[in-house]
Amino acid sequence: MRLSRFHLHTTKETPADAELVSHKLMLRAGMIRKLAAGLYTWTPLGLRVLRKVEAVVREEMNRAGAVELQLPTIQPRELWEETGRWGKFGGQLLKIKDRKEAEYCFSPTAEEAITDFARQELSSYKQLPVNFYQIHTKFRDEIRPRFGVMRAREFLMKDAYSFHVSDEDLAREYENMKAAYIRVFGRLGLEFRAVQADSGAIGGDASQEFHVLADSGEDALAFSTASDYAANVETAQAAAPGPRPAATEEMRKVETPVQKTCEDVAALLGIPLQRTVKSVAVFGEQGFVLALVRGDHSVNEIKLAKVDGIGEYRPATEAEILEHLGSEPGFLGPVSPKKAIRLVADREVAAMADFVVGANEAGFHLAGVNWGRDLAEADVVADIRNVVAGDRAADGGEIRLARGIEVGHVFQLGRKYSQAMGFTVLDENGKAVVPAMGCYGIGVSRIVAAAIEQNHDEAGIVWPVPMAPWTVAVCVINPKKDAQVDEAAESLLVELQAAGIDAVLDDRGLRPGPMFADMELIGIPHRVVVSARGLEAGTYEYRARSGGEAEALDRAQLLERLRQA
Repeated sequence: MRLSRFHLHTTKETPADAELVSHKLMLRAGMIRKLAAGLYTWTPLGLRVLRKVEAVVREEMNRAGAVELQLPTIQPRELWEETGRWGKFGGQLLKIKDRKEAEYCFSPTAEEAITDFARQELSSYKQLPVNFYQIHTKFRDEIRPRFGVMRAREFLMKDAYSFHVSDEDLAREYENMKAAYIRVFGRLGLEFRAVQADSGAIGGDASQEFHVLADSGEDALAFSTASDYAANVETAQAAAPGPRPAATEEMRKVETPVQKTCEDVAALLGIPLQRTVKSVAVFGEQGFVLALVRGDHSVNEIKLAKVDGIGEYRPATEAEILEHLGSEPGFLGPVSPKKAIRLVADREVAAMADFVVGANEAGFHLAGVNWGRDLAEADVVADIRNVVAGDRAADGGEIRLARGIEVGHVFQLGRKYSQAMGFTVLDENGKAVVPAMGCYGIGVSRIVAAAIEQNHDEAGIVWPVPMAPWTVAVCVINPKKDAQVDEAAESLLVELQAAGIDAVLDDRGLRPGPMFADMELIGIPHRVVVSARGLEAGTYEYRARSGGEAEALDRAQLLERLRQA
């Protein structure tokens, strides 16, 4: 490949609306161009990177035994009505009509379409298990698309769906897909973590996310220093607290005239924040709930919603708080409510003694509060808080926090979709059974941006070799138009390509400064300079993008270095 015959258009300017490093560098390197909000054209340079990621994903899916197909991106309303998601999916579902006024959506995910395909094609347990996958465009109508391809409305995704007669076989394929994902991200040269996760809108019985670690990541991850335990903070758990200590104080009312937060109350009383309890009033499926967490902790909304009887909830209104607790916000507590309430205590709170809570009276708190004596034991004790750095992990290690960018997710869906869509097969006894399903997604276009967030410096992108548009750039410095220099560069390019090395020849005739800046900006891992001076000395100038000084190598040394790279 000669760059003089390729479309490469880099820029020095950074668009004002670009926030993340990946968005800025992809625009400056000329990998993408904006068409509309959340819609991007992948240029020839960007597409080379995208296709390299796609190839690794496809190879590992095939290796894992999955079978490729391609589903329509436009899907009829009727399928989505069968699962109830036409109305439930929300504003991200782009709905359209054809000339006959029939309603469709632009697929954001394909559970309905693949289940419809399966119920037409599969009828016997002998055809199972099977795992179908596609690498195809998806569309989600994000309220505020941003960060370039990191949160675009249209994106390239690998989605796979498996079907099984038994839950045990689904669990086997789930592990198979996890192993395939580990190979994918490992081969791409990314630093990543597999973490336990919540199943979210897709649903299902178990799920795990794969995150590329980067300081700019939207997701907070928790991991243990003692094992490979890792989880999204939505689901992460610290070790269970020890036994509750005995009470040593009497309950007493203390005046807190303007102190409405746990931090302010603790400061006024001169006690650690960990001795205070935060009361969070919500209204759930079964009515008013007071959730209790330690003063230095925060309620985890997803964990709280999973408590029986709470489900989808909202903050209680001031009128509801007054009705049930007889107080204004800022002084709420579980002792002597005005009406019967449901009390949900975090595990840490249930193990506390001599703690401080609101007195349900403006300007006052209660200190020296103890379970069983001053208030009844909680109706529910559960893990309802976010973990924090320094928590003790269940494996004896310490919880640490990191940021991650989600690039993959695997689900055990169970029978949610097959049941809703009436899909059955005959088992070995001739009985109709509903197959269990698995769902496995990889954000192919998102991986490109995530890799840049993890691998860049002040000069530009620093691609892992498997993702780079080219592995080696042969740069020609030939101001005098010496034919021997051009011939040497062409000869080296041919030899590199014959050795299986993906190389490009920069023969655009740029001065060394701009040419080298371009190669650093677009992230080519290895740069070789061919010049008249070098040829006279019998050497080529070699430099790795990842750092280090330039070296003068003869042809044999250069080829050996690049073969080992």
